[in-house]
Amino acid sequence: MRANHVRRRLAAGEPSVGTWLSLPSPEAAEYVSRLGFDWLVIDAEHNPIDIRTLAQMFAAMAASHVAPMVRIPWNTAENFKRVLDAGAWGVVVPMVNSREEAEQAVSAARYYPDGTRSVGGGRFPMSFSGSADEYRRNANEQILVVLQIEHIQGVENADAILSVPGVDACFIGPNDLAASMGLGLGVPLESDDPRLMEAIAEIRNACLRNGVAPGIHTSGAAGVNQRIAEGFQFCALSSELGYMLSGLRADIAALNWTRADAAEIRDGVAGAALQY
Repeated sequence: MRANHVRRRLAAGEPSVGTWLSLPSPEAAEYVSRLGFDWLVIDAEHNPIDIRTLAQMFAAMAASHVAPMVRIPWNTAENFKRVLDAGAWGVVVPMVNSREEAEQAVSAARYYPDGTRSVGGGRFPMSFSGSADEYRRNANEQILVVLQIEHIQGVENADAILSVPGVDACFIGPNDLAASMGLGLGVPLESDDPRLMEAIAEIRNACLRNGVAPGIHTSGAAGVNQRIAEGFQFCALSSELGYMLSGLRADIAALNWTRADAAEIRDGVAGAALQY
């Protein structure tokens, strides 16, 4: 059975870099999985990705050395059960604001006696290249639990959240955090607003106090380098959709030919999708 290299690296204090997958596409997942990332998170919270497509995306990554992960839509037991049985190596849990919610997440990700995860069938043995029995014996030591602190209430409760046994990493969502602080919607991921910077630093410090790997979303390589220098470990580079759109937008802008309504298009839906 394969070991979860991401969980091992984070526990050793090493940085680990991946990206978000926003498109419901096994083909895109397969291409991106060959680029050398440690992990890929399929974002099932904000994108139209159903459980069958998610399982197919995991299968498309299987020949690579990338860890397949998923951000679930919400912190409920059925979401954990379905994505873990589909073969996820880790779960990113959105909007965790209290110790009770953190305990609920850890419990849903672990089999008895460490948790309440239901025992059943699925494609998880293939995802880990082992037998079902091997998986069930070792899953509690291999599945990565990443809690998102992305609301000011979560910042206020950071130590209570991050001291829950079984939490491996914390992931900061700068956009939702900024919105909850009244700083607006769509704030740049590397915003220099002092209030947001203070909140991010407090979450990072709470991670360090509690032996949890701090993580955060960034807009690209410069952001990842900055955050690693600041002590962050679980760092995300934008998303495959963000890179696709930004690359195409840059070349369209460089063309000598342009459509009359190009500026309107660039400022519309495609521009909004560049947030992640």
